[in-house]
Amino acid sequence: MSENSIAELSAAREKAIVRTSFIGIITNVFLASFKAVIGIISNSIAVTLDAVNNLSDALSSVITIIGAKLGAKEPNKKHPLGYGRIEYLSSMMVAAIVLYAGITSAVESVKKIITPEEPDHNAVSLVIISVAIVVKIILGQYVKAQGKKHNSGALVASGSDALFDAILSASVLASAIIFLTLDVSLEAYVGVLISLFIIRAGIEMMSETVNDILGQRADREETERIKSLICEEPEVRGAYDLIMFNYGPNKNYASVHVELPDTMTIDEADKLTRRLQARVYRETGVILTGVGVYSFNTTDEEAAAVRNTVQETVLAHEWALQLHGFYADTENKTMRFDVVLSFDIERAEAIGILTKEVQALYPDYALQIIPDIDA
Repeated sequence: MSENSIAELSAAREKAIVRTSFIGIITNVFLASFKAVIGIISNSIAVTLDAVNNLSDALSSVITIIGAKLGAKEPNKKHPLGYGRIEYLSSMMVAAIVLYAGITSAVESVKKIITPEEPDHNAVSLVIISVAIVVKIILGQYVKAQGKKHNSGALVASGSDALFDAILSASVLASAIIFLTLDVSLEAYVGVLISLFIIRAGIEMMSETVNDILGQRADREETERIKSLICEEPEVRGAYDLIMFNYGPNKNYASVHVELPDTMTIDEADKLTRRLQARVYRETGVILTGVGVYSFNTTDEEAAAVRNTVQETVLAHEWALQLHGFYADTENKTMRFDVVLSFDIERAEAIGILTKEVQALYPDYALQIIPDIDA
């Protein structure tokens, strides 16, 4: 994947997000206008709140456009890794709007339970609400699908909110029909119930965005693919400690350690790492910012025996997930290796246990054990 190709994909992504958001803005403004008129005429709190909710959806789409535009800005001296994470902030704002809309709806619905007002529905209002339901379902599915396709959390949140709006409108329609047929008004109670669902959705959207901002475990399929590409090079004995750094949707950087024979020269290792960086970037779009090197014993049989014994001892513990980067200097009596630890044990405690056990097996060796996290 060339730099030009990535730039073209980024530009296409931005255009798709802006186009989808504009469709959402236009649709929600029209729906809000019709619902506001119907709500006022019919004295329906549920319909009026539904109109306000449509306006909040339009605002969400505006925020999504701003986030996409700012996130696509080119890197500069102040922000050398770009502005991609701004999209996570826009997703957070959309989630906050959804949460606010849910809380506001709940408050107003409770007020109407305390001081009820009789609605005045007619056939025209029912038809408009029915059309609005169909429109919101189509819009919600379209926006959500575009969000998943272009990896836009803000669009996914907006699409989910639109689908919740369709449920809200359907509840309003059902309440209106019940009122017209049975003369029983359930609008306020239905409003409280739906508000709780909207509040829950807002909290879930916000939680997902917080995870993106804080950083979360990389996709296992993607990391395995990168390691597989690296290990296809004949000189590489293994790829370890792959850490992904995300700076916005589709903007990923990574560092990795590769295990190489101790017979390789610095020049050979330099050529190999540059080749690995180029291939990983070309085939995945991930930039390897650093490639560290572990040395692998190739000629010392005693070192190989030591490695096998140490590996068996270390991996006997359930919390020791992997041992790599092992190197033993049998002449100078030094030993070093990394061990991947689970989150079930404190790092200091684990290193203390392993140091004691390995030192008991090889008391003459100076040990260096480096703990790695299970990323």
